[in-house]
Amino acid sequence: MAEADLALLLAAAAMLLLRGLGLLVAGALRPDHPLVAWAAAVSQATLAAFVALAIAVPGGAVAGLPWPARLAGLLAGLLAHRLLGGRLLPALGLGTGVLLAVRWGLQ
Repeated sequence: MAEADLALLLAAAAMLLLRGLGLLVAGALRPDHPLVAWAAAVSQATLAAFVALAIAVPGGAVAGLPWPARLAGLLAGLLAHRLLGGRLLPALGLGTGVLLAVRWGLQ
């Protein structure tokens, strides 16, 4: 087995193990448990890392979007997140809408 295949297999096995453990533990934890807060923080940090990469060094279809449009979408999303009490999905939607509007306005 090639090294890349082994690495992929081990990563998939680890992911499945963690998902299974998460299912077992999730039913026993209260929503205000520190582990639940930690998992939420990790998921938001991961999303933030992907957003930062998409803005700073985009690849694929995002590379065709102008820098001002990407920056305006980021700022609108951050502002919406702050004003809407940390609600992530509406902030993402608003940021994406502003990005598309600015892109359309620059054409």
